[in-house]
Amino acid sequence: MGELSVLINILGAAALLLWGLRMVGTGVTRAYGANLRRWINTGISNRLRALGAGTVVTLALQSSTATCFMAASFTGRGLMTTATAQAVMLGANIGTSLMVKLLTFNVGPLSALLILGGVVVFRSGEGRRRHLARIAIGLGLMLLSLHLLHIASEPLRTSPQLQAVLHDLDGLWLAGLALAALIALLAHSSIAAILLILPLAAQDSFGLPFGLALVLGSNIGSALSPVLETGHEKAAVRRVPLGNLIVRLGGAALTVPFLDPLAPLLAKIDADPVAVLVNFHILFNLTLSVLALPLTGLIAGLTQRLRPDEAVTDDQRRPRHLDESALGSPTVAIGAATRETLRIGDQIEAMLSLSLDVLRGGTAKQAGELGKMDDVVDSLHEAVKMYLVRLSNEDMGDEERRRASEIMTFAINLEHIGDIIDRNLKELAEKKIKHHLSFSDEGFHDIEAMFALTMSNLRAALAVFVSGDAGLARQLVAEKAEMRRLERSATDAHLSRISSGRRESIETSALHLDILRDLKRINAHITSVAYPILEQRGELERTRLRPAG
Repeated sequence: MGELSVLINILGAAALLLWGLRMVGTGVTRAYGANLRRWINTGISNRLRALGAGTVVTLALQSSTATCFMAASFTGRGLMTTATAQAVMLGANIGTSLMVKLLTFNVGPLSALLILGGVVVFRSGEGRRRHLARIAIGLGLMLLSLHLLHIASEPLRTSPQLQAVLHDLDGLWLAGLALAALIALLAHSSIAAILLILPLAAQDSFGLPFGLALVLGSNIGSALSPVLETGHEKAAVRRVPLGNLIVRLGGAALTVPFLDPLAPLLAKIDADPVAVLVNFHILFNLTLSVLALPLTGLIAGLTQRLRPDEAVTDDQRRPRHLDESALGSPTVAIGAATRETLRIGDQIEAMLSLSLDVLRGGTAKQAGELGKMDDVVDSLHEAVKMYLVRLSNEDMGDEERRRASEIMTFAINLEHIGDIIDRNLKELAEKKIKHHLSFSDEGFHDIEAMFALTMSNLRAALAVFVSGDAGLARQLVAEKAEMRRLERSATDAHLSRISSGRRESIETSALHLDILRDLKRINAHITSVAYPILEQRGELERTRLRPAG
């Protein structure tokens, strides 16, 4: 039972460390995310600037994995070359090694002050102050977790059984590499892996060369994590983490034969085993950057051969803008979802235009195309919905949550419009074709007018969706009243033609009235995009009913 308690305490302290890392990354992303992305983008001019940008961003985010996803996202969207992204990752590796050095300083008493101050500011502040408070709390939790980890691992460090295991493993460097790589992979962080290893090094639980092998394994494991997580992305995105893994594997392979002579050399700088491992971690990544920076072009070419571009397919059902690597940055992800939802809007406009053409005198084959187009709408709607669902609610601010909800709602309304066209307007058009029916000239003129207003309102709705313009939103709601007036006028005119005995109007009466009704329903879904904007500004009445009495 005692061993289980020790294990639980160690795992709890490690979990607190990971949570602190996450809080810092989230706070920095919310407070300075746009600036960090711009900072990375400034690195595209030359390799040295890319290296520096990767270092600074990783120090801020405290995660080379987060920097990797950011660089991969830029590469996938064509904003950065693979070679530049590799230079960014070399800097990210330096940044994460420097972070380990900073965390080894004795600043334990500072943790309580950071947590206390962060909580006070978080409860009383708004906007960016809350994000800065989250950073302070995260740093405090990280420092506290290191203190708890040191206390929790004390029985383990003095355990004869562990000493025996480590003694048996000492000298088996490949086993050390694999063990540390697994720890870093599970923790998604080389920082966490190395900080778990350092307390054992402080007790001289293994020889220094074996400790160096553990550090190399931590570097490999943290590089492997983003490779696995981007496995389903397009080739351009996958090349960035793959190149970083190749560099770290190559560096480890070149270093392993020299671990025995390296250990005493590093011990001359500082005999403390913890300092030896931390300094080696920094030295390894610095040396790797110096050696690999001139070779980023060759590394990019190798990843191009290993991950060639996929054959271009014209499958309209596949999303084009939903960048998986952007999910860690809500602002970027919401922008991607917005662009994909606009694609759904364009598809709906094409369906409306084709519906009118079929009703005007098209063929059954053209009517059948509407079903295929609705399949595209359904697929894109599902993709947008699942993409937004995968956004972490904790990583989003209030404004981002509101925007994500608006995107989801508008995408759902567009999908409903697609269903109305596919299940109703298409079926009505097929009946007209099958029974060789014709609308009266006046009647079809009314239908064309309602189609024209519907498509005009759809374009306005897409503009409102992107801009959030309140004036345009009010105009869109006003057009809903115009649609009701137009539908009533067209219905009255149609019934009047029936009363006068017009044969075309009598034969197409059911079709005519159903089309008018469906277009009115479509406009109701279109107009829905305006209501959240007007409601937020307090410009909507609670009810259209007049007061009783």
